[in-house]
Amino acid sequence: MDSELKDISKDSSHESSGGEGSGKDMRPLLKSESSVSASPSTNDTLQELEKKYAPYVRRDAYGTMGLGELPPSEKFLLGVALVTLVPVRFLAGLFILVLYYLICWICTAFSAPYRGEDEQEDYAHMTGWRRVVVVRSGQFLSRALFFVMGFYWISETYRIPPSWEKDADENEGKEPSEESEQPAAIISNHISYLDILYHMSSSFPSFVAKRSVSKLPLIGLMSKCLGCVFVQRESKSTDFKGVSGVVIERVQAAHHNKLAPVMMLFPEGTTTNGDFLLPFKTGAFLAKAPVLPVILRYPYQRFSPAWDSISGVRHVILLLCQFVNHIEVIRLPVYHPSQQEKDDPKLYANNVRKLMANEGNLVLSDIGLAEKRVYHAALNGLFCQH
Repeated sequence: MDSELKDISKDSSHESSGGEGSGKDMRPLLKSESSVSASPSTNDTLQELEKKYAPYVRRDAYGTMGLGELPPSEKFLLGVALVTLVPVRFLAGLFILVLYYLICWICTAFSAPYRGEDEQEDYAHMTGWRRVVVVRSGQFLSRALFFVMGFYWISETYRIPPSWEKDADENEGKEPSEESEQPAAIISNHISYLDILYHMSSSFPSFVAKRSVSKLPLIGLMSKCLGCVFVQRESKSTDFKGVSGVVIERVQAAHHNKLAPVMMLFPEGTTTNGDFLLPFKTGAFLAKAPVLPVILRYPYQRFSPAWDSISGVRHVILLLCQFVNHIEVIRLPVYHPSQQEKDDPKLYANNVRKLMANEGNLVLSDIGLAEKRVYHAALNGLFCQH
């Protein structure tokens, strides 16, 4: 449990703080070909790195770290989008964020936040019209923000009825059975920060976030309305449960209480380029409760929405420059663990992972966040020379 706590806490904090490129990237978007040309030895080294760290390699038109050579036609389209599309999308996105913040502020202005045993504040346990307004407007505006970012259509494939609530309606007045229970957590592969936006628009679940997120302007109140689990990585006190313990409690609560927020967990602990599935951490499966596996894919022709080996600022700008973005979603049946899987969380995690890989046509990989950091450090070392 201690090792699991440390792993999840470290990875979750890293992802929440923008681990893929949180530093400022001052390199120009329209880079000259001579400034990014690499020597033969550098190309050989890059090929070796890409082969070894395949789950994190960008293979779109913009190349590694978004710094690849661009043809004149691509530079022209990028320049036009920077002048016309990006300002409009940025202002529209900012308006949506401010609007939702005001809605959350109004709905929570005269309500005391819920405090669990972990002493974390949230408004996800509100009931009545306030909760309805927060959830419904959050789902609608998340979808609107997704639309502004170029995701005009969402391709969703349901391998099950589209919601477990239907089962609840059909079984109203009957004794609840294990198969009719709602999932206690949603399990998803992790490709980009965009994953969070999609899941907010779809099911409005709780996420794991860095504790500092709760104090950010605008975002802080929204995260509390989502009921996020805030990670305090620097805490060393003996009574601190850690994110693993808090997640278990939240998952169990959602399993037994339909009014409790459902947890959304990325068991890989970091993002990939979307073609691979990394080993699952067991934190999401320690509660022994049923989960809903969801698979995300981002088909692309020019720019990949995957957030890997590219700075956050560069990624956002290039994403907004793309006229149309695509997302494909596959929702699998609710996975009810067997008794053997309940007794062995690692087996439970591996079986769900294999199912998702098979259904989503994803390649299983044995590397993880540690190897990803090595890859990113190697790339920074190579490209800083040019």
